[in-house]
Amino acid sequence: MSICVLAAGKMLVFAGAAFTLSWTHSVEKTRWVENWQVTPAGLQVIEARVQGSGAGMEPPEGSILKDGWWVYRPSLGPQRTLALAASGATGAGWMLCAEDGCAMIGRGAADPALVTACDGHGQ
Repeated sequence: MSICVLAAGKMLVFAGAAFTLSWTHSVEKTRWVENWQVTPAGLQVIEARVQGSGAGMEPPEGSILKDGWWVYRPSLGPQRTLALAASGATGAGWMLCAEDGCAMIGRGAADPALVTACDGHGQ
């Protein structure tokens, strides 16, 4: 399996069955990181962490403060597609990293991205 990302009219393909998404919250300017796996049921988030808290960003129940990050396991089930929208207010978009590299996606407010599992050829 691979990870396919449709962003800015281009298809990016990343090798592997795991990836990390990270971004900066547009209001609080804090970092968020999520670890995802490709499973037969879809894309599954296995861990999330946020560096701080703030308005509308309270760590969920069961979060553990570890080295300055609130770490937790989201209760979201498998997703067939992740639709990522960017506000354009952070100066950057989403950083997606997999075993063969990283790419910044969704930098502008009108630059959404779709992430799916694929066979390595964009399908």
